[in-house]
Amino acid sequence: MKVALFTETYVPYINGVVTHVKVLREGLEALGHEVLVVCADPDIYRYRLEDGVLYCPGVSFKKFYDYGLASPVSAARLKYIKDFDPDIIHIHTEFGVGFSGAAMAKILSVPLVYTLHTMYDDYLYYIAPKKLIKIAKKTTHAYAKSLGEWANALTGPSKKVEEYFRNIGVDKPVHIIPNPVEIELFTPDCATEEQKKEIRSRYGVTDDDMLVCFCGRLGKEKSVDVMLDFWAQTVKPQDNIKLLIIGEGPSKEELEQQAAELGIGDQVHFAGKILHDKLPPYYAACDLYITTSLSDTNSISMLEGMAAGLPVLHIRDVLNKGQVVDGVNGYIFQDAQEMYTLLTRYKNMPQQERMELRREARESVKQSGAETLANNLLQVYKVAIETKNAEKVTREV
Repeated sequence: MKVALFTETYVPYINGVVTHVKVLREGLEALGHEVLVVCADPDIYRYRLEDGVLYCPGVSFKKFYDYGLASPVSAARLKYIKDFDPDIIHIHTEFGVGFSGAAMAKILSVPLVYTLHTMYDDYLYYIAPKKLIKIAKKTTHAYAKSLGEWANALTGPSKKVEEYFRNIGVDKPVHIIPNPVEIELFTPDCATEEQKKEIRSRYGVTDDDMLVCFCGRLGKEKSVDVMLDFWAQTVKPQDNIKLLIIGEGPSKEELEQQAAELGIGDQVHFAGKILHDKLPPYYAACDLYITTSLSDTNSISMLEGMAAGLPVLHIRDVLNKGQVVDGVNGYIFQDAQEMYTLLTRYKNMPQQERMELRREARESVKQSGAETLANNLLQVYKVAIETKNAEKVTREV
């Protein structure tokens, strides 16, 4: 099968969508399928086809996840897609590249699969002033609805996507396909004791301290400010529990200032941006992963932490229920006191019990690799092809 994957950004840029598409491509190719990735590149002025990736000229939009944005209309891009002759077009974005993928699927009469990765209602403040949020939400809902109705099959990483489509009026099955994790890269033994000790000492973390981490883009939607508030309310210096926040983003300086004003600057450390291939040792140096985000559909950073053997403390999120199973691969909390109780419980847990929880965390994502993702989506592609063929028959009749 020949599959064209449309994404606004691709490696070397890193975010959850990039990782998803990269791993999907690897899985499909491992199973013998041919893949073309179509993406925007703000650093080029002409189309470039290289190693199975079609780079489209675009402009930078760093305010929103380092995206490059390309024009939704391009005769040159259409020619490249015609030459590739895909059996499936699979869009992973709603912007210029994604819209062009949907349009080309219609022009070429190719089955279209649409994966919604992002809850855009939580991101509208990037593109619209507060007084226009309501109008922007109405506009994005109408646009997403049109793409959803256009597609022959819909997918998303969690039940949140299904609810979103229902809320905007799309009444089609939504195939829930959990995000992948690079199992071979993120492992409990991905760093030496010396590497772990060096990372911990860099942030003033002693052998007696428990180190808890969060990794992600530091934007309002990740609710790291909530985490800091909870921390300041409950965690005391004598608890010997430190928090490492990994990532960059528009809210980083604001969060650093918040930590200082809350008086927890000695307990909370900001690592900044860590390149993806340098990230595994950071997880290995930590004891727990924590998140207070309610905007994620199925956080790849969280899955990577679990693959590295980190149990997860996750704020209660009904639509992501099941990703973290209380007492099996982590714990669920709903307020500052519950968070603190779980942190101290884990810190004081017997070593054997902690190791079992770490093993279960790794085990819970062990089947989330490239070929699993590819096989899951191949079933969706089959549905899309059958739906498209049925539409053709209906039109002919």
